Amino acid sequence: MTPIFEGVGIALSSLRAHKMRAALTILGVAIGVTVVMVIGALISGFNKGISDMLASLGPKTFWVGRYWGGQNDQDPEDPNPWRRRPPITVEEANRLAQLPTIAFVVVDEYASANIEFEGHRMAAVGIRGRNADWPKIEGGQIEPGRSFTHLEDASNAHVAVINSKLAENLFGQRDPTNRRIKIGGLPYDVVGVYNPPPRLFGESDRPEVMMPHSTFRKDLQYWPGWMDMFVVPQDSVPLQRAIDDVTMAMRTMRGLRPGQKNNFDAITQEVYVQAINSFTQVARMLMVALSMVGLIVGGIGVVAIMMISVTERTREIGVRKALGALRREIMWQFLVEAATLTLVGGIVGMLFGWVIAFLLHNFTPVPAYVPLGSIVVALLIAAATGLVFGIYPASKAARLDPVEALRYE
Repeated sequence: MTPIFEGVGIALSSLRAHKMRAALTILGVAIGVTVVMVIGALISGFNKGISDMLASLGPKTFWVGRYWGGQNDQDPEDPNPWRRRPPITVEEANRLAQLPTIAFVVVDEYASANIEFEGHRMAAVGIRGRNADWPKIEGGQIEPGRSFTHLEDASNAHVAVINSKLAENLFGQRDPTNRRIKIGGLPYDVVGVYNPPPRLFGESDRPEVMMPHSTFRKDLQYWPGWMDMFVVPQDSVPLQRAIDDVTMAMRTMRGLRPGQKNNFDAITQEVYVQAINSFTQVARMLMVALSMVGLIVGGIGVVAIMMISVTERTREIGVRKALGALRREIMWQFLVEAATLTLVGGIVGMLFGWVIAFLLHNFTPVPAYVPLGSIVVALLIAAATGLVFGIYPASKAARLDPVEALRYE
């Protein structure tokens, strides 16, 4: 371990003696490592957000809708294949919910409307029309109050569940339950406050209202034809069997003959995750490309500063060789010194990257999570940069002729 400590000590002494030169050397490495840390934190936070969202849905919940944009079978001559597909209907959702392999089906439609309470008006608040089973797939909790019931959904009741962000904006510290608000100019009784779990990109921070689906379709202006379904199989039923049953039922209801393509999509969480992974793969490639630029700049700086170091210590190298130091010992000393320089740059970049990820996570809706693996990889890359770019100066030092080195002034 003595040569390692010796090389580290010499490198740190060089940093103290030539601060500006050393700072320029480690700057490129620090930038490269910062990029690795920040993009790695964004990718990890994105994946964690997706995992949390899917966990709230349940491991076997799958999506059924008119068209899922992740499909790859698009016809170049028909860029909008969804036009050929009929919309999902409430009748289809009810029929699927009656299948013996299906526990329940949650329908979902979206619109926006103005909300008023005691003279306070909020414009274009998101409104979701859902049936009474929606809390089972959303996670979070409804407190205070409750959700609407199946009876209220069937009777077009004017009741609503507001999320905690909307409750804060409309009511402040007051209890929102049993108060009457106006949605799109019509009165609704608030029956509960929904406290959502943390969502990807901070969706839980947006004001939102959940109301019975039947009331939604009767009272609100919305874009028809884009109702989705979240289908939850029975606990004892395998996912693939439930998907097969739903697909067969949908084809039967739509009168599709054998050989005809489905005019709807049934998407499992696995397909969704694959689409997300393809996106994050591009981000990883971008991370590598950007970080390589910084590391190459830092590596060139390492070559320059180590060549200067070799020149300044030529006589010292000659003395060591005259006393019996082997080539590999000289080379090892300079490689350790180069790796130490870039490792310092890596630590600086790691700190900057962690601070940026912390700010993104706490002060923006962008998810950022720094896993321990990213820290280890960033430091290893920094050290490896010093080893790779330090080979030439170290090799030159090791090949110096001891007699000529001793004569050097």
